[in-house]
Amino acid sequence: MEKRSKRQNSIDYMKENDRLFSCPICNGAMEVLEQGEVVCGNRHSFTIAKQGYVNFLTKPVRSMYTKNLFESRKMVIDAGLYNELHNQIAKVIGDSVQTILDTGCGEGSHLVGICGRLNNKEAVGVGIDIAKEGIMTAAKYYEKKIWCVGDLASSPFRERSFDVILNILSPANYDEFKRLLKSDGKIIKVVPQSGYLMELRKQIFVDSEKENYTNERTVKRFYEQFPYVQRQRITYKMPIEKDLVPRLIEMTPLGWHAETRGIDLNEVTIDLELLVGECQR
Repeated sequence: MEKRSKRQNSIDYMKENDRLFSCPICNGAMEVLEQGEVVCGNRHSFTIAKQGYVNFLTKPVRSMYTKNLFESRKMVIDAGLYNELHNQIAKVIGDSVQTILDTGCGEGSHLVGICGRLNNKEAVGVGIDIAKEGIMTAAKYYEKKIWCVGDLASSPFRERSFDVILNILSPANYDEFKRLLKSDGKIIKVVPQSGYLMELRKQIFVDSEKENYTNERTVKRFYEQFPYVQRQRITYKMPIEKDLVPRLIEMTPLGWHAETRGIDLNEVTIDLELLVGECQR
């Protein structure tokens, strides 16, 4: 029997779930055709790439995120630094959800790690990011997920399509989140707390105001958006191999504008907070 291509598997999976899609140009319903085109009634068309993702951008976008950054991010997440975060998010999600959207998903490792911990293995995981390199990396490593290059300002998804929206260490678009959530849906936002990667910050930003971190404005804005909010802080230390330290630096904004040579770490603090908002209509 001839082996099916990654593209054909992705076409089939997206076709099974094309009810989720809405044209980012005219907002019309979309259909996934056998040959791999995602089209609406007005004949706006987007092609599923050979790697198994679809690019829904309607205009060129420049991103500062590189392929190397996403490869580094995958290596760090695969090493287990965020396993406990994935465990706790999976508990919050529960077993009854059918559709999960990860916004700003990057190379998809958080979404895959979380979905892998759910008892409901049939839940449909969808990842979207404006950075094409991230989505290409996600499609390279992970099948049985829907990977989309797209901008939430021109969303390729139908309203009220998702049980859960994940927003992990990424900017938020709350108006769009509310449009996409089902009437009893949840938004799970992950924000860094004061101790997050403090060993790294202390060495990179020693004696500067950036050595300390606060997320008060981000948390306040979340509370302004949702009437019912649950908060859960997740704090633990993890050992880290020396060869992984440059990867950790590369995947975080900490390494973008500072001198990072000579950084010496043997453990890092993961200090994050889950903000869970419920969509009540």
